[in-house]
Amino acid sequence: MEVSELYEELKSDLFRFAFSIARHEQEGKDLVQDAWIKSLKEKQLLSLPRHKQKAWFYRVMKNKLIDERRKDRRLTEWDDDEADFPVHELTLGRMEMTELLSRLSPELSDIVFKRYWLELSSKEIGEQLGFPASTVRFKLQTAMKQLRRYLEEDK
Repeated sequence: MEVSELYEELKSDLFRFAFSIARHEQEGKDLVQDAWIKSLKEKQLLSLPRHKQKAWFYRVMKNKLIDERRKDRRLTEWDDDEADFPVHELTLGRMEMTELLSRLSPELSDIVFKRYWLELSSKEIGEQLGFPASTVRFKLQTAMKQLRRYLEEDK
C-alpha cells in the first residue's frame, strides 16, 4: 500500500477527529497536514494494521494540539507586553498613519489596526479572522517589521 492510498482511506476519519478537537477549521486542517508530514518519515507505519495507523494519526494530532496550546499560553504573556514598537505612540498625524498603514497588505493593516487602535488581543483578533493566536502574532510581527522599514526609508 502507498501513502496516497492510505490518505484516501483515512482522510475523512482524520479530518473528523481533527475538527472535533480543534478550535476552528483551519486549526484542524493544520493538525491533519502536520500529521501527514510526520507520517512520511515513519516507514513502518504502512505495515501496521489499519486501526493502529488511525490511532497513530490521532495521537500525533492530539500531541501537536497540546504542544500548540502550551505554546500559545506562553506567548500570551508576550502578546500583552510586546510593544517594542508601539504604533499608537508614534507622533504621526491621522493622514500620515493612514498612508503608512496603506502600504501594508489589507490583512496586515487590519491586524495592526485591531491590535493597536481597538486594543484587541491576538486571541480575539484570531477568533475574528479564523486564525490561531500564534498566527496573528506572527503576522503582527511581520507588519511591524515592514512599518519600521517604511519609516526608516522615509527619514
